[in-house]
Amino acid sequence: MEPYRVKKSFSLLPIAIMSLAIAGCSVKKDEEGFPELKAGEAVPAPDGQQWSDIVSVTENGGYVMGNKDATIKVAEYGSYTCPHCADFVEQSAQEVETMVDSGKMSFEFRPYVRDPLDMTVALLAACSGPEAYFPLSHQLFANQGAMFETAQGAGEQAYASAMEKPPADRFVALAEMSGLMDFVKQRGVSEEKAKQCLSDQKQVEALASHVQEANTRYNITGTPTLLINNSVVENASTWDVLKAKLKDAGL
Repeated sequence: MEPYRVKKSFSLLPIAIMSLAIAGCSVKKDEEGFPELKAGEAVPAPDGQQWSDIVSVTENGGYVMGNKDATIKVAEYGSYTCPHCADFVEQSAQEVETMVDSGKMSFEFRPYVRDPLDMTVALLAACSGPEAYFPLSHQLFANQGAMFETAQGAGEQAYASAMEKPPADRFVALAEMSGLMDFVKQRGVSEEKAKQCLSDQKQVEALASHVQEANTRYNITGTPTLLINNSVVENASTWDVLKAKLKDAGL
């Protein structure tokens, strides 16, 4: 399965799947083009905690789970409107937590915002803070199909009307028309809190800025794009490929 093609500017509803290979980089690699890795020894988590419960915000606008000093640092640039990214989360979430709990690996998710609906989900995913980020993010990915169906059912006029609203109201309207407002309310995010998050223009600008930084630094052409120790990994946009290599490295 090839990665979902990146859209460089906001468009209408993102529902078409297109293929494109992930750009590579210059690092020491094995015969298949994968970075050479060795995980090392397990590292105990702080007393009374699991590494997968320790989450913090990163300078890249992402959320990192686990031991920041882990030998292997995996990062994903992913889009909430990318079907392949939803598949990756579904297939990897449980095993990623197990690997992170070893202390040998950390995992960071960096939102790669492609369109207004994607921005809406990214704002809501971060609304409950770092501790709740990954559980809510995973549930939002699992809701992707229902979100598309509800948004499409609302019609293009509803979408256009939402996009015509002032910036502070635009993502609130998109959340309401796509069913996302009700979705997060059912998961402990109050409507008032959700509206605050969706109206946060500084966060909107920050997310957009991080996408531009990623494009400049890594030449992101598709999602998910995976990094290990800050280098783009070629030919590993699916969990089965990445998992096999991480297992070989001692995870």
